[in-house]
Amino acid sequence: MKLLCRGHAHVVEAEGEMKYQTHDLGSWLERSSEASEPVSEKVIRTVSYAIKIPKVIVLAVYDQLPSRELNFTRHNVFLRDHHTCQYCHQVFPERELNLDHVVPRDKGGGTSWENIVTSCFSCNNRKANKLPQEAQMFPKVPPRAPAWRPLFGYRRRGAIDDSWQSFL
Repeated sequence: MKLLCRGHAHVVEAEGEMKYQTHDLGSWLERSSEASEPVSEKVIRTVSYAIKIPKVIVLAVYDQLPSRELNFTRHNVFLRDHHTCQYCHQVFPERELNLDHVVPRDKGGGTSWENIVTSCFSCNNRKANKLPQEAQMFPKVPPRAPAWRPLFGYRRRGAIDDSWQSFL
């Protein structure tokens, strides 16, 4: 909404007879007020307007390409490893997973994509502060930085709106 209000984006009609038509803020306000809103339609209400929340927008201006490198975060490591313990190969919910340094920090290992894997609590405790050879526990897939994808991990959550399908 911020981009739309500043004129940096336009709304794209994703459904119906006006499919693929674009709207600036003014025409989107008109479209929102003339449409007979189904109860399921999500809107932002102001004192004067009920504005349909856009499902698809297109940038009108941008000043730089997005970064092609994924941030190293706990959640992104879990997504890279598909929520699978790299030692026992079982899938777990995120709250039952840990990050494990393949080469422990006190033995020269760093905290990076190439040295961190997903592990369950049990395997993490069993491996403890040992090298993979000492513990005889080797990751299922050698850790590496994931390739950049605009929707990294998004499909796993299953939250892609049907109206996006023709744009993906």
